[in-house]
Amino acid sequence: MTGTATRKDQAEDGRARRERVSRVSHGEWEPAGDRADPIAMLEASNAGRLEDLVPIRFGRMAANPFAFLRGSAAVMAADLAAVPTTGLETQVCGDCHLMNFGLFATPERNVVFGLNDFDETLPGPWEWDLKRLAASLVVASQDVRLSDKKAVEIAIASVRSYRTRIAELAAMTPLEVWYDRLDLARAIAESTDSKMRRKREEMDRQARKRVAENLFPKLITDNGGAPRIADQPPLIYHPEGVGIEVVLAFIDTYRESLPKDRRVLFDRYTVRDAAIKVVGVGSVGTRCYVALFTDDDGHPLLLQVKEANKSVLEPHVPKAKGKKAKAHNGERVVVGQHLMQPASDIFLGWGTASTGKEFYVRQLRDMKLSVTLTGDAVELTRYAGYCGLALARAHANTGSAAAIAGYLGNSDKFDEALGQFGLAYARQTVRDHAALVEAIDSGRIPAILDAI
Repeated sequence: MTGTATRKDQAEDGRARRERVSRVSHGEWEPAGDRADPIAMLEASNAGRLEDLVPIRFGRMAANPFAFLRGSAAVMAADLAAVPTTGLETQVCGDCHLMNFGLFATPERNVVFGLNDFDETLPGPWEWDLKRLAASLVVASQDVRLSDKKAVEIAIASVRSYRTRIAELAAMTPLEVWYDRLDLARAIAESTDSKMRRKREEMDRQARKRVAENLFPKLITDNGGAPRIADQPPLIYHPEGVGIEVVLAFIDTYRESLPKDRRVLFDRYTVRDAAIKVVGVGSVGTRCYVALFTDDDGHPLLLQVKEANKSVLEPHVPKAKGKKAKAHNGERVVVGQHLMQPASDIFLGWGTASTGKEFYVRQLRDMKLSVTLTGDAVELTRYAGYCGLALARAHANTGSAAAIAGYLGNSDKFDEALGQFGLAYARQTVRDHAALVEAIDSGRIPAILDAI
């Protein structure tokens, strides 16, 4: 409810929606009686993937329940679609687990914190993102041996952070929301705790080391005077027919997706090589390449070229049903990223190969840094709070923050409910993970269990 409705109207609309779906009801989770077999869903999602990489995908998912959750966005999307929603929509991440947040560079080379994975992004119910985040925090906390009570507290901390921040964003203008960001340099400057200040300074240093010049010696070999991506099977390799041809097949359409000023910059680099690179958990098996470009003096530009398929949310979002999908899934990912991130990669774009495969492109690891999970409950709670802040900004930028804030209110009812939902869904994840392990043990599912 936006447009001519005032913020007060939107807030009242949000409060009124509690009558249809109470805040407390979000804590409930029971699998639907006709719930699809999650292993069958995972098998179905292999369609179109590179067959030799599928065992790596399942091997990674089998490692622990959190790894399973990361790789089963389609399963959770179907589960969330089976429960009532508030009816308020924003652009959503679609795969909003805690490892899809992190540090990355702005075009001005500042380091900021926010969402960094948008393969499944689509307009949809805002609470789906928050529920997946809460569940991921509980599962991850359990995996590092924290108690259920502490795991729920960490999930609640994230939701509380979201709720309080969305209320603050609801009072801002659209421009103020657009410019809002979690800047690491500012966080360092404002740190009063010397230990926390040192930790943030170290994170800043680590992020700034993750640039092409520093990655170059680790990834590139000299092939008779010509730079070439070094094979590191099974995670980086050149199958037959894969080289610069895979990039040349869509480089023109990718270039056209860039703003004109970025095209001038991109044209100063020449493609030298490309190889398959295995990334993530749920993405394993989809086509992902690392592409090497250099300028006239041999300075590198490393791009990640990733296949873009339909969002796992598409079958479950009412507006997507019966409606022609966006012309290009790479464009869907790129537009969603621009909408949900405070700043995006200067080389972010999309293209179509001669085979019809759709891709999106961004720099490889350009100052990107993800959290390392430990059993430190204080650190994980703090991190959960940052995730809530970043998600609130992402949603406020594309939906009605006032309506969401009106629905959430000032009490902790919704926070507590999502903590309970996270715990209940964590138990479901443990059961689903066990089913995957059983399927691997029985030979139904191929898996490389020691996949890195």
